[in-house]
Amino acid sequence: MDPLEYLRPESWDDAVALKTEFPDAVPIAGGTDVMVEVNFGRHRPETLLDLSHVAPLKAWSVDNGSIDIGAGVTYTRVLEELSGRVPALAIASRTVGSPQIRNRGTIAGNLATASPAGDAHPPLLATGAEVQVESMRGQRSISIGDFFTGVKRNAVESDELIKSVVVPVAAGPQQFSKVGTRNAMVIAVVSFALALDIRRRRVGTGIGSAAPTPIRAEAAEGFLTGELDAGGYWETRRDLGADLREQFGVLVRAAANPIDDVSGTSAYRAHALGVLAARAVQWVWTTYQQGGDDAD
Repeated sequence: MDPLEYLRPESWDDAVALKTEFPDAVPIAGGTDVMVEVNFGRHRPETLLDLSHVAPLKAWSVDNGSIDIGAGVTYTRVLEELSGRVPALAIASRTVGSPQIRNRGTIAGNLATASPAGDAHPPLLATGAEVQVESMRGQRSISIGDFFTGVKRNAVESDELIKSVVVPVAAGPQQFSKVGTRNAMVIAVVSFALALDIRRRRVGTGIGSAAPTPIRAEAAEGFLTGELDAGGYWETRRDLGADLREQFGVLVRAAANPIDDVSGTSAYRAHALGVLAARAVQWVWTTYQQGGDDAD
């Protein structure tokens, strides 16, 4: 077996330069995805680019109503430091693996793997996040809706590195939930995120493990936004009817294209997704009724 080449830059500029020199190098920070593949013999890259010593990647900042989360920020830090600002992403972070995994794994690593089951993906879709990437050619921003290009594929070019993820600060209640084969440390059979933007009176959704890539339920978003506006729900905060919640779940379910696998059948995934969506809309609306997560 050929030896594996290991690169360890100390600065971001060095990391970007090395990715240009070694475009096939696989970036690694926490290693919670990459090393599993290596250890099980599923993939053995010729070169690893260790970003764990690049200090700027471990920082986050607030700018113009958004949180710029560095590629090296772990799930644990999202939970402990950002729960109030990006609640759906924090809830999803809490469901990732064990404490040891959350202490090492990163949101950017989840994005790089681009698994349809990635827990961070539905909240990022629901909130309209953007992924910041950089190469020697310059920086660019990729809308989360354009980021996932296929099963475990993304829009990052071979000479680019993910620098950060920019997530809007919550402007209303948010939720994330998933179904798994057990209660903890499990890959999602299906997952769903929902975000209300009270200022703009918009609804955002994100679906995981129910299509070749993480997706939004755009028809469901349009339906719920229209109903809330037409029915005066934003002003009155009156209860959502069962029919409205059920129809929202039906439309979310219709957006999915699930498969059969060892975790569950396509029919089960579709049914579970509709249930999660109907529950999520009730949860976020109850929070709004009670004045929680209310935007100024």
